[in-house]
Amino acid sequence: MTNETKTRQIEPDITVVEISGRLNLGNVLQTLEASIRRMIDEGARKLIIDVSTLTYIDSAGIGVLVGCRGRIAQRDGHLRIVGAQGPVARTFELVHMNLIAPLDADLESACRHLSDGGTTAV
Repeated sequence: MTNETKTRQIEPDITVVEISGRLNLGNVLQTLEASIRRMIDEGARKLIIDVSTLTYIDSAGIGVLVGCRGRIAQRDGHLRIVGAQGPVARTFELVHMNLIAPLDADLESACRHLSDGGTTAV
């Protein structure tokens, strides 16, 4: 499976980053991290990372998500992760990702939480 990242806006102020394929150590991960950091630095304050089509994530991928969560929180923003399934969901369970970043089952739930201020669950 090839890696692909798509970014789109929903509602007036929510940015969605859809990640597919594998999120592991390498150039793709570095590019994704730089892209998300740039979005945050340019003013994104409500960010959803959609991993519903992600098939694998390693510790470097987890580290990028954690780092982006911290970066947006420093700027009074909110990040939510949606759609973890299979091996990605199991990895999130192992590292207790739910204690680091809010996890939602679907995009609709994440949008609802962000519209409520983004502070629900974590």
